[in-house]
Amino acid sequence: MKLIQAIIRPERFENVKVCLEQEGYVPLTLMEVKGRGEQKGIALEYRGKLIQVDILPKLMIELVVKNDDLNRAITTIRNAAHTGKHGDGKIFVLPVERVVRVRTQEEWTKE
Repeated sequence: MKLIQAIIRPERFENVKVCLEQEGYVPLTLMEVKGRGEQKGIALEYRGKLIQVDILPKLMIELVVKNDDLNRAITTIRNAAHTGKHGDGKIFVLPVERVVRVRTQEEWTKE
């Protein structure tokens, strides 16, 4: 099993969520995060003055998928989050050793 952490633009979340659901990936965790990438922020004009904003709001989606589903889930997120502009985000993949469902106490271990 793998944990996918996808950091995306907030305005792309609804599209990513719908596309993941259409592919059968319903459970996910959503966190509001802030950060910056290679572009080192953006320049905005505020009250006639140019200001540099270097920490931008993003959303981080986390979901656990089976190893066989990894590439399909990544492709779904990548296509749904893509705008072609700086700041589209990143996708990280981490191994998951064990999952325990609190309600039923079911357990899954790595494949």
